[in-house]
Amino acid sequence: MTLRTKLLLAQAPLAAGLALVGLVALNTLQTLGRSSERILQDNFRSVLAVQRMNEAAERIDSAALFRAAGRPDKGDAQAGPNIEAFETELRAQESNITEAGEAEATRRLRAAWNEYRAKYDAFRRIGGEQELRRHYFEELQPEFLRIKDAAERILEINQDAMLLKSDRARATAERNRSLLLLSTICALVLCLFASVSLTRRALRPLNLLSLAVRRIGEGDLEARARIQGEDEIAQVGRELDTMADKLREYRSSSLGELLQAQQASQAAIDSLPDPILVVAADGTLLNVNESAERELQIQAGERPLARIDPELRDAIEKVRAHVVAGRGPYLPRGLEEALRVRDRRMLPRATPLYSEEGAVAGATIVLQDVTRLVRFDELKNDLVATVAHEFRTPLTSLRMAIHILLESTVGPISEKQADLLQAAREDCERLQDIVDDLLDLARIQAGKVEVQPAAISAKSLVEGALANRSAAAAAAKIQLAAEVREPVLPVLADAERIALVLDNLIGNAVRHSAPGSTVVVRAQPQHDSVRFEVEDHGEGIPPEYRSRIFEKFFRVPGTKGEGIGLGLYLAREIVLAHGGDMGVESEPGKGSRFWFTLPVPGRSIRASAA
Repeated sequence: MTLRTKLLLAQAPLAAGLALVGLVALNTLQTLGRSSERILQDNFRSVLAVQRMNEAAERIDSAALFRAAGRPDKGDAQAGPNIEAFETELRAQESNITEAGEAEATRRLRAAWNEYRAKYDAFRRIGGEQELRRHYFEELQPEFLRIKDAAERILEINQDAMLLKSDRARATAERNRSLLLLSTICALVLCLFASVSLTRRALRPLNLLSLAVRRIGEGDLEARARIQGEDEIAQVGRELDTMADKLREYRSSSLGELLQAQQASQAAIDSLPDPILVVAADGTLLNVNESAERELQIQAGERPLARIDPELRDAIEKVRAHVVAGRGPYLPRGLEEALRVRDRRMLPRATPLYSEEGAVAGATIVLQDVTRLVRFDELKNDLVATVAHEFRTPLTSLRMAIHILLESTVGPISEKQADLLQAAREDCERLQDIVDDLLDLARIQAGKVEVQPAAISAKSLVEGALANRSAAAAAAKIQLAAEVREPVLPVLADAERIALVLDNLIGNAVRHSAPGSTVVVRAQPQHDSVRFEVEDHGEGIPPEYRSRIFEKFFRVPGTKGEGIGLGLYLAREIVLAHGGDMGVESEPGKGSRFWFTLPVPGRSIRASAA
C-alpha cells in the first residue's frame, strides 16, 4: 500500500462521521415531519368537521325559527343545503375516528341528529303558528342542544389529542436533538481519533527514517531504519539501510566503493515521486532528486533559487529558516499550506541535516503531492454547501407554515399552541442564520464572493448599522452611540457587505454587554484609510483566545450567544477583500474593541474575491 493510499484512508473516518451525522439529521427531520402529519391526519379533519356541523346545525335551527315566525319559504330554502352539509360532515367524522372515546361520542351525535331530523320533518308538517312555536321549544330546540353537546364532546376529544400529540412531538424533538448532539460528538471524537491514529501510523515510518538519517549523519553507521512495508517510505528506508551498509563498508574500502554508495543513496532519493531538495544552512541547493529537477526545473548548486516561482521560493526559504534556527523538523499545520506547482498541490515538510559536530548544517525538504487530498477537502466543502443549500427550501416552507399558523389564517390556535409555534419560529430563524453562514463560507472558500466597492460616506455606514440594530439594543436595554470624527471621509466599500460586517460586530457587542451599558461605534480618518471601531463594556476576551477569535467555527468557551462561530471569520474575509485589515483589542472584565479599516477613494485595493 502506497503512502498516498494510507493518507487517503486516514481521512476516510472523517467522511464516514459526516455521513453518519447527516443520516441522523435526516432521521430527525423525518420524525418531526411524521409527528406533524399525525396531528393533521388524525385530528384536524375531525375538528374541521365538528366546526362545520355546528355551523350547519345553527343555520338549520335558524331555518326552524323562520318557519315558526311565519316564513316557511325562507326556512326551507335555508334548511335543505345545511341538512346535506351536516350529513356530509357527520359521515366524514364517522370515517375518521382515531381517539379513545371518539366512537361513543360520534354515535351519540348520530343518534341525536337522527332524532332531530325526524322531529324536524314532523315540525315541517305542522300548520298552525301556535303549534309550530310549541313544537319548536318543546321538541326541536332540546334536540338541537343535544347535537351541540355531542359535537362539542368530539371537539374536546380531538383538541385534547392534538395537545397531547404536540407535547409528544416536542418531547420527540428534544430526544432527537439530544441524539443528534450525542451522535455528532461521538462521531467527531471517534473519527478524529481514528484519523489521527491512522495518520500517525502512516507517518511513523517517516519519523524512523528521519531518526536513522540523523544518526547516520552524526556518524553512527550502525543505525538502520528497518521499515517494513511496500510504500515509498519503506522503499526509502530500505535504500537508506543499504546506503548505511555501503558507508560502513566504505570506512574499510576504497574511494570507488564510497562513490558507489553515494550513487545508491542518490538512486534511493530519485526513486521517490515527490520533489526532494537538500538545502544548506546558507540557502545553497546541495542536492535534488529527479522529480524536483523535472517538476521545478532546478539543478543542485543554485543559490538563490532564481528560476522557481516566487511563492514556492518563499515557502522553501521559510521552511529552511525554521530548521536552521534549531526548531527541529518542520511539519505543516494542514492542507492550507499546500503550494500550487503547475496543476499540482505540494505540501512542504523538512527535517534537519547535522554536521559531524552536531550543528544543523541544512535541511531536507520534501514537497509532498497532496493534490488528491486537496480535492477531497474541496469535495467536503462542496458537500457542506450542498447540504446547506438543500436545507433552505424545506426551511423556508417550515417558516412559512409556522407564520401562517401564528397568524390564525387556517383557524384559531390556543395560547399554548402559540407559545410552541413561537419557539419553533425562533429555532427556524437561528437555523436560517446558520445555513446563511455556511453558504457564505462555501462561497468564500470557492472564491465566488465578490465585492463591488464604490465611494460611500463613512457616516452613512455607521448610521445605517445603528438603525438596523436599534430595536435589538433597546430590547436588551443597551445604549447605542456613534462617534464620527471630522473630516467625514468617503470610503471605497461594497455597502451591502460592509453593512453585514458592522451588523455582526454590533450584534456581538450588544449580546455580550450588560443591561444599561453603552456600545460605541466610531469612524475616524487615518492616512489613507478610515478606521471603524465597535466598543463594548462586556466581559472581554481572554488573552489565550484573541489569536483564534477570527478562525472558522471558533467560539470562546463559556460565552453566551448563538451561531456556529463563522460571523467574525466571514467579516474578516470581507474586510480583507476590500484591501483593509481587522483586529481586536480586549481586556477581560472591561470590554472589547473590534476594529477594521477601509481604503479611501484614490487608493487601489486588491482583487475582490473574498
